[in-house]
Amino acid sequence: MNPAGTDAKRGAYRVLARKYRPRDFSGLIGQEPMVRTLTNAFASGRIAQAWMLTGVRGVGKTTTARILARALNFKTADIDQPTILMDAIGEHCQAILEGRHVDVIEMDAASHTGIDDIREIIEQVRYAPVSARYKVYIIDEVHMLSTQAFNGLLKTLEEPPPHVKFIFATTEIRKVPITVLSRCQRFDLRRIDAALIKAHLAHIGGLEGVEAEDDALAMIARAAEGSMRDAQSIFDQAIAHGGENVTAEAVRSMLGLSDRNRVIDLFEHLMKGDIAAALAEYRAQYDTGADPAVVLTDLAEFNHLVTRLRFVPDAASDASLTEDERRRGADFAERLSVKVLSRTWQMLLKGIPEVQGASRPVSAGEMVLIRIAHAASLPTLDEALKMLDGDTLPSNASQPNSPRPSGGPNGNGASAVGQTRMPGGAGGAQTMRLVQRDDAPPAMQPAPAPVVEDETVPVRSLADIAALATSNRDVAFKALLKRCVRLVRIEPGNLQIGLTDDAPRDLAGQIGAKLQAWTGRRWIVSVAREGGGPTLAEEEANKRETAFTDAKSDPAVAAILAKFPGAKIIDVRIPDTPGDTDAPVELARDPGIEPALDPDDDDF
Repeated sequence: MNPAGTDAKRGAYRVLARKYRPRDFSGLIGQEPMVRTLTNAFASGRIAQAWMLTGVRGVGKTTTARILARALNFKTADIDQPTILMDAIGEHCQAILEGRHVDVIEMDAASHTGIDDIREIIEQVRYAPVSARYKVYIIDEVHMLSTQAFNGLLKTLEEPPPHVKFIFATTEIRKVPITVLSRCQRFDLRRIDAALIKAHLAHIGGLEGVEAEDDALAMIARAAEGSMRDAQSIFDQAIAHGGENVTAEAVRSMLGLSDRNRVIDLFEHLMKGDIAAALAEYRAQYDTGADPAVVLTDLAEFNHLVTRLRFVPDAASDASLTEDERRRGADFAERLSVKVLSRTWQMLLKGIPEVQGASRPVSAGEMVLIRIAHAASLPTLDEALKMLDGDTLPSNASQPNSPRPSGGPNGNGASAVGQTRMPGGAGGAQTMRLVQRDDAPPAMQPAPAPVVEDETVPVRSLADIAALATSNRDVAFKALLKRCVRLVRIEPGNLQIGLTDDAPRDLAGQIGAKLQAWTGRRWIVSVAREGGGPTLAEEEANKRETAFTDAKSDPAVAAILAKFPGAKIIDVRIPDTPGDTDAPVELARDPGIEPALDPDDDDF
């Protein structure tokens, strides 16, 4: 008999997540620590006044709260006390499980966030329950309560009447004030293992009369990410998609997943550095409907599996794994080094969000795969350092297509396939020598000689120092010199300056060090409290202002300005040599334009 079909004929079909919701603690899957704690507490009579249930969506927080309310109010002809063992349906059980008992009040904090809602609860707790043993308040998504609501609840939560119990549920435990957490017993509901989800879905499939392939159930269990409710919802959708026969191909098409075997093939191409084969396999998966981001996510999962199998061989017994994942994953775990696997993991983690946010995801995915294949054939950092120290490559470096010996470069029995090959040759790789070996040791490179001052042109002014800065390409120092330094006195090896208010405190020391490096002689630089001429920047500004004044008084320029109302001088170029008598003047019609920078200036 098919229960689903019977319910459908009666017009009362319920989704699997509701139909197979646990009714007692024995039906909770993957939450054994919490069940053990509650069993001991109820057996010894140490029943808390408030509980805080936290965990990701779909692990059973609300279901646990209803079962706990049922246990607190369990009553039959033989049992009239709180108990975890609820083999029979008690007097209040059915109403509590259906959420319609008058003494079990469920409230969604997402829609009741204010102090007024909590004030109503505070006023009602004074009254005894109508028919049950305890009045139980179940507040879901409690982290959504406002600060005032939390504060209003504190006193009642700390000293509730003996007939009142509180059960809170939340997915954001960090948003719950510590003052509330300290008044509750906290239970962290864990993500459910994929193997347990797969076994439970197989059990549901048998009850529903549905045949489901193991690979299909494994895909659903992985897609649920530890949430039993999500797994049941996906399984419900798969049954509707494929009738009473749920196949792996149907689930793969429904979820937009890639074939696990083909993902392993793609992983192998990447580890070999065979970019052409990897891109061909990636395109083939994309053409069959696989999402680029999902392909990279599956690659990351398989990379994690290989790394885990390297350290925990017993992980191959996971029921959610396919036979190819067990066999080929173990083979990769023996051949690939941890450094290569870690590097691939980091590149995939960085590449997945790139693909998800790209305007052309398929192209972005190809670029990620190219980077991984390129890096997979490169030596690791330790190997490169050993090559530099030994000034040679491994003995098999002349054979690009040969794998490394099983001992590997680090003697740990594992190294990447084709790891000694460098990208660029046929098949996506070629051998490259990292260090050029010479018969004689390389000579030490002499330090660059400082730019020494020509004795015929001594340092006599700030302009000479600025010229030295220009020749040594120290633009930052030249800018400070021009803006902040006033010359008081200068002699060979002795410089006295004044500094502006915004000058750095160590500028005098900088000038002394620069002059010594550039002229080859020691300079004493002292700072005077007062005096000093204008800075180079002020001199340039004065020269520019004079040039503008002279340009305006020029008859030809004055005639142009009179001829074109609104015209303005924006630049005057000063002749560099005495023989150059042309001094071009640039004009602009827009009076809002400011004087432009001189492109011939050294700082431009």
